[in-house]
Amino acid sequence: MNAQAIPASTPPNASALLNNDDKDQQLRDDIRHLGRILGDTVRSQHGDEIFNIIEIVRQSSIRFGRDEDEVSKQALEAMLDGLSNDEMTKVIRAFSYFSHLSNIAEDQHHIRRTRAHLVAGSPPKQGSLAYTISTLMERGYSTAQLVEFFQTAIVSPVLTAHPTEVQRKSILNCQMVIGRLLNERDRMQLTPEETAANEEALNRAVLTLWQTRMLRNSKLSVLDEVENGLTFYDYTLLRELPNLYAGLEDLLSQQSPSKEPTELASFLKMGSWIGGDRDGNPFVTATVLEQTLTMQCTRALRFYLDELHALGSQLSVAQLLVGASDQLLALADSSPDQSVHRSDEPYRRAISGMYARLSATYHELLGGEPVIHPSGQARAYQNVEQLSADLAIVHNSLLLNGSAALTRGRLRHLRRAVDVFGFSLAPIDLRQNSDVHERVVAELFAAANPACRYLEQDEAGRIALLLAEISTPRPLSSPYLVYSEETQSELAIYRAARTAQDRYGKAAVPNCIISKTDSVSDLLELAVLLKEAGLLHPQEARLDVNIIPLFETIADLRNSAPVMKHLLSLPEYARLLDSRDLAQEVMLGYSDSNKDGGFLTSGWELYKAELALIDVFAEKKIRLRLFHGRGGSVGRGGGPSYQAILAQPAGAVQGQIRLTEQGEVITAKYANPEVGRRNLEVLAAATLEASLLAETEPAPRPEFLTCMNALSDHAFAAYRNLVYETEGFEQYFWESTVISEIAGLNIGSRPASRKKTTAIDDLRAIPWVFSWSQCRLMLPGWYGFGSAVRAYLEAHPDTGLALLQEMYRDWPFFTTLLSNMEMVLAKSDLSIASRYAGLVKEEQLRETIFTRICKGHVATIAALKSISGQSELLAANPLLKRSIRNRFPYMAPLNHVQVELLKRFRNGDQDERVRRGIHLSINGIAAGLRNSG
Repeated sequence: MNAQAIPASTPPNASALLNNDDKDQQLRDDIRHLGRILGDTVRSQHGDEIFNIIEIVRQSSIRFGRDEDEVSKQALEAMLDGLSNDEMTKVIRAFSYFSHLSNIAEDQHHIRRTRAHLVAGSPPKQGSLAYTISTLMERGYSTAQLVEFFQTAIVSPVLTAHPTEVQRKSILNCQMVIGRLLNERDRMQLTPEETAANEEALNRAVLTLWQTRMLRNSKLSVLDEVENGLTFYDYTLLRELPNLYAGLEDLLSQQSPSKEPTELASFLKMGSWIGGDRDGNPFVTATVLEQTLTMQCTRALRFYLDELHALGSQLSVAQLLVGASDQLLALADSSPDQSVHRSDEPYRRAISGMYARLSATYHELLGGEPVIHPSGQARAYQNVEQLSADLAIVHNSLLLNGSAALTRGRLRHLRRAVDVFGFSLAPIDLRQNSDVHERVVAELFAAANPACRYLEQDEAGRIALLLAEISTPRPLSSPYLVYSEETQSELAIYRAARTAQDRYGKAAVPNCIISKTDSVSDLLELAVLLKEAGLLHPQEARLDVNIIPLFETIADLRNSAPVMKHLLSLPEYARLLDSRDLAQEVMLGYSDSNKDGGFLTSGWELYKAELALIDVFAEKKIRLRLFHGRGGSVGRGGGPSYQAILAQPAGAVQGQIRLTEQGEVITAKYANPEVGRRNLEVLAAATLEASLLAETEPAPRPEFLTCMNALSDHAFAAYRNLVYETEGFEQYFWESTVISEIAGLNIGSRPASRKKTTAIDDLRAIPWVFSWSQCRLMLPGWYGFGSAVRAYLEAHPDTGLALLQEMYRDWPFFTTLLSNMEMVLAKSDLSIASRYAGLVKEEQLRETIFTRICKGHVATIAALKSISGQSELLAANPLLKRSIRNRFPYMAPLNHVQVELLKRFRNGDQDERVRRGIHLSINGIAAGLRNSG
């Protein structure tokens, strides 16, 4: 943070940037520049003494990481022990903000190099739609076939609120300003005055960031989480999703022999759990769901109103000069805008009328008035399709009258936005645990017929009762009976979903997910509750929402195919699927399966579950849509989305996929508009490839599957033995990580544990993984692999290694599995982890477990290198390797200071600065890791 000032320079030309041997020179320049500004800010705010302390901490931390000896460890501990609580806080803030600034510089560098490739005319890069479309064309696909594919395709990233998203919106706003200023320096040749102004603005932005509170004063409510999620629509999604569609349509038009404009179906749409996920979150209620939808609708309608207002100012087309269609003229004549100044401007009058109608819709749905008042009164739109139809009239009239170019700007993007986001902005999924459904249904049955002892029935008896109930239009509940608070709450939220569909459209609340599904009755219990709310119609055999099982634990994944086969064999349920286009969604949970069985076994059981489900659905002639419950970290199913989708078994994607976007990964992917568009493009490209090219890929050889079974068995045994069977491991976990302190951080509305115990079984997967990330062990992302490979090679000394190497080379699933594990290992640090292990009070427990973990770590890295043929980690991923090299020396001090503060806090120092310092360090480390939760 003490680098010299670097003046802004003219933007480099693309060839110079791409041909430079040092691809990261500009990135390092930006990091040094921002670090210098941060250093100057700290010095100006707190003086040379604090600045020098920060520099000493940095140098000591680097020395400890390099030497890893007892002398450097003692020196570091002595130096930190001498700092006051106030000094500690300032050190943490400095290194935390440096992590944030490094992330901004890194994102900008990715954008810079992507643009340089585009300007230089480089071949399309893998993961881009241009690359995918080109590849498909080479394989013989026509434009018409691709357009047809998108007619039924579904790609849906689903934003979820989780406590690893530690950013405040105020911090994000500051970061957006800094990113914009760096971008300005890249793209524009600035005059000396403009350079000075840019530099001054950067200094102001960093000072504002430094003076902005990083932590929240109070715990987040669900509606706070909703508001946080909506900011990404402001930053990125409302504009970049339409941009992506426009780019893809133009790409397909260029490939078409006729070169005619292409209009695609809206296959890529966002989804959300925020405000609808009730599993373990008692604060999500019917009222919260209603308020969430109101907030979402407000965001969507305000955007459309602003865009219509701007479009009206732009389409100043005069009828005296250009004709208009009869439909457009009728639209103009029906407008309340009768100004003589626009009498010969039918497009403006038509758009003014649409603005008036949308204003009335705003008032009807939300009860308020838009910022800019309409020109007069008009009737409200009854649904979003009516608004789309009016926009289509404007579009078609321009096309018919020689003004095609005018359809390709704001009008095009607005039409797409309306089609993608509707009146509800994003579909909200409802999620609840199967245990809750079971209790509610049992209470409803008991109230209606005390002789019906639902909970005492076996599975067959339950199914019979439930099928009979969903086959009759008679309600099971009664307004004249008193039910428990839980039952009232569950019925209320489904009724609120029905009201939402009536109000905003069927897309507002289209999915209901059942956590911890392990039987057919779990799905039918939800069906009964949907019938009570009017979302299942027995007489018409119609479902208004998708019933989606979520299989999470290892046992549940193994049981998923038999459960679905039984369900799809029921005539009563099969008839309901007719109303859902003969498609059934199944969600697979990566987080709890990992916590249950470890990284390797979780990945393998998920893969096998998909294979089994593919066979069941093919037999039943039902379309399978998989919903992947991936977390931010590899320990919760995270990792690069492109490789993850391509690693799916053949037949698993079929043009439709949904996946969760969680924690701080949402910020990393969608806070920056260009980065956000790139991530959305990657999802679309991967879905195309996985759907259309999967059939050409060879199936994994039988010996690959046999080998994976053996590896999984060994890894599962090793993981379970350490985590669930080792005496004292629970104590080791709670004392050597920040799990206790995470519970006190105001970063989420959901409790960290399902029950008020310290049992690992009851702990949520998110804080489990997050805690291991903070102490830099990353245990859930690798443990068990090394011992599994060693056991396999001992059993197959002659052929084992060669087979593993073939699997790594030829099987995308195995390649991706090891690539994700390699990323985790590269972010782990045993020297830092040893200081967290020192927090464990019992020396024998500490030595026993930490030594065992270290041996597993060494064995895993050795096994990975042997299989991949690499001499060092990330040899095949230089981009991530350079990122870690640039950022991690400045992140390590946060770990060391966090350990010192944990010591003080746990030894009884109740100074508020200590508690706040711990929470600040959690924030900074999460920012540095970027995908820790």
